[in-house]
Amino acid sequence: MENRNVKKRWNLTISLVLFVFGIMISTMLLAGLLVMILHLAGVMPEGVEVRPEQMRHFAPLRFILSMFMFSAFLGAPIAWFFSKKALRPIKKVVDATRQVAEGNYDVQVDIKGINELEELSHSFNKMTQELSSVESLRRDFINNFSHEFKTPIVSIRGFAKLLKEGSLNDEDKQEYLDIIITESERLAALSTNVLNLSKFETLETIADKSPFRVDEQIRRAVLVTEPKWTAKNLDVEVDMDEITYHGNADITQQIWLNLIDNAVKYSNSDGSIIIRLKLSEDGFFFAIKDSGIGMDEQTKVRIFDKFYQGDASRIKSGNGLGLTIVKRIVDLCGGRIEVKSELGVGSEFVVWLPIIVTGKL
Repeated sequence: MENRNVKKRWNLTISLVLFVFGIMISTMLLAGLLVMILHLAGVMPEGVEVRPEQMRHFAPLRFILSMFMFSAFLGAPIAWFFSKKALRPIKKVVDATRQVAEGNYDVQVDIKGINELEELSHSFNKMTQELSSVESLRRDFINNFSHEFKTPIVSIRGFAKLLKEGSLNDEDKQEYLDIIITESERLAALSTNVLNLSKFETLETIADKSPFRVDEQIRRAVLVTEPKWTAKNLDVEVDMDEITYHGNADITQQIWLNLIDNAVKYSNSDGSIIIRLKLSEDGFFFAIKDSGIGMDEQTKVRIFDKFYQGDASRIKSGNGLGLTIVKRIVDLCGGRIEVKSELGVGSEFVVWLPIIVTGKL
């Protein structure tokens, strides 16, 4: 890789040297040609009556001054012409950058020739593609966020007005109060996810680490989500080794809660969820498999992207932030996460984390 970079820098150096050398040669040739033309035309005398010692002192100086004047006179337009041509690719990038700054992320540049400029062109096009993707995700998030945020507020306001009228029986009052509580919890969960994402994105290292039992933490996460998977009559199978992990328990818990909640959300009623926690040679892995709706290839590629929701029909509630948070935490822990899924069959998420303190207690 280093040799390749050196070669490219050398190519650029040669290009610049040849550019300057070409200007010098062109200027000298044109200057010499002009002197010859003037001499043949009789504009420049063949010689003057001077003593030999004067010729010895002044002829070289006059020649140098003449060549300098001719070179300056001819070199300026030649340099301007060639530099304009040489800097044209750079000007393309500058113009394209200006368009990107104005919000046009569809602009592309195509530069051929010098290796460095071709690489700059390729990198610029890749950057605009990424920016365009992020902008698209941002717009989708704003639309989804507005919908997810507005819906519970409208619901809360509507049922609150009905309760204020005071003409409801006790059964209706309890039902409307339950709806208000549920919608309030939705708003709280949405706000929590947005805040967590912001916190984890700015976090570079995980502090406040201490040993804790991962299997016990996952069991608590299963119990916390019990009302959700019980409501869908899901069968939850758990097979876990006793593992002690040295990390931040509060942050790590977000992994299990989000993955379990995601599995419950996308599982079909009367389905099953299988959870495994096993030791490996240099760490441990957590796997959760559901029998839900699954994902297509496009969704699998983008499932961890910020604000992305594979279910565009809004059949499932959510804001597309849970898996993004999981991916960020796993990266901070030095681990990795993979997903296996088949549309209509189900999905399996596998998290591997490097372990520092291991063993069975």
